Formats: sequence, structure tokens, C-alpha cells
Amino acid sequence: MQITAHDSKTILTPCTLKGHEYQIDPYIGCAHLCHYCYALNDAKTDWAKEIMVHADLEGVLSEELKGLSPQSVYMGWKTDPYQPCEAELRQTRKTLEMLAARGLSASILTKSDLILRDLDILQTMESASVSFSLAFEDDSVRDLFEGGTMSTEARMHALRECKKAGLRTSAMICPVIPYITSPLPLIESVKDSVDKVWVYGLSILNESDLNWQNTSRIIQKNYPQQYETVKAAVFDREHHYWAQLRKKLSAYSTCDFEFSIHF
Repeated sequence: MQITAHDSKTILTPCTLKGHEYQIDPYIGCAHLCHYCYALNDAKTDWAKEIMVHADLEGVLSEELKGLSPQSVYMGWKTDPYQPCEAELRQTRKTLEMLAARGLSASILTKSDLILRDLDILQTMESASVSFSLAFEDDSVRDLFEGGTMSTEARMHALRECKKAGLRTSAMICPVIPYITSPLPLIESVKDSVDKVWVYGLSILNESDLNWQNTSRIIQKNYPQQYETVKAAVFDREHHYWAQLRKKLSAYSTCDFEFSIHF
């Protein structure tokens, strides 16, 4: 993996997620190789070969954070803040240190247990939260669709540790790939470690999008007999598959954790 510097003029950017005014991506690009990822459609480089870092992260971000009122900043919008190279480069840890020093908090979405390294900072923040993205019960299937990520069990372990550390925790079950994956066993595995669970179906806007081209090739190669039924459900949110899954998931509406379905 080639790591290159990007002369970023802006690092703190507006966030459209509810409850967050700003977001930060400490890296540009993502080595996790999630072939279904929506962000691939706007990628400026080949993420399988190159990840970019902000050339002057501390200098630019320190200016942008001046005068920011106490709030939670989202991390994990277009790239996972815990890239494999974060273990050495520590761009995310530097960002968290800067947020904490200014009385700001962080809400993080990740697929990596490297976040456990930074519990010492997150525990000093008011209302820091961590969400782990999970999609595959079977790691052999996970390898097909997101081969650069950590095992599902490693993420579940990290989720439990974050909960023990006193952080607000959640699980994003995403994406549900019709007829190939099921969110039910994953919810059962994490339900005692989370404050909230989101479930998202595989969302592809156009067949010409890169993330569908990637996903389509994987399904055609490994699930050829299911390809047409999968495709029909992916591009039709009124498909009976989604209606049946909503019915099954309705059982969780009375659980102790907050639960929401997005398909």
C-alpha cells in the first residue's frame, strides 16, 4: 500500500448525519476494500493501492477547531478512521487528542479493534460513542466482500471492551445482502453490548456505479444461481424479501436497546 501526502486545505467538514454538525476523515481512501462501499463511486485514487494522509493535519485542524462550541464530531463518514496504517501513522489518535484538549467529543464508526488503543482518550470525553460496522457472520463470506477488514469476532470483542470502558456503543448491521447474509445472528451476538442497533440493506443507486459493478462480479462468481434474485431485491425496496425481513426484525422493537431499520 502506497501512503502519500495530500495538501488538504480543509479537514473539518460539514456533516449531514443527525446530531452532528461536523465530521473528520483523518485519511483519504480506505484499505479495507469493502467492494460494496458507496464512497468508492467518488474515489479519486485506487484504494487497493493508495491511501492519502493530510500533510499538515495538526496545523490545519488546530485552526479549524478554534472557537468550536462543545459538541461531538463524527469520524467514519468516507473512510474508516482506523486504517491498517493508523497503527504506525497515528493520524486518528492525533485528531482525538486535539478534540479532547478542546473539550470536544467524538462519535466513531469503525471495523477495527485498533480503537481499543485509544480508549484512554475516549474515556476522557463527554458522551464519546463508538459504533462497529458488522455484516457477515461467516468470515469466508466476509473475505469475498470486504477482504481487508478484521474478523467479525475481533470487532465483537472490541465492541464488548468499549462497552466495559463506559462508552456509548452501537452496532451498524450493514449491508444486508439479500439471500446471502442475515442480520439476525449478528444482532443476537451483540445485543448485550450495545445501546443501539441500526440495520441497513445493501444500497446501490445505479447499476453503473462502481460499488455495484464490484458486488455484482462477486455474486455472479460465487453465487451464480442466486444472482438474479439478489439483484431484483437490491434494486427494489418493495421486494417481498425486505417485507419479510422487516417482519422478522420487528421482534427487536421491544428490546432494551434502541433499534432502527433503514430499508
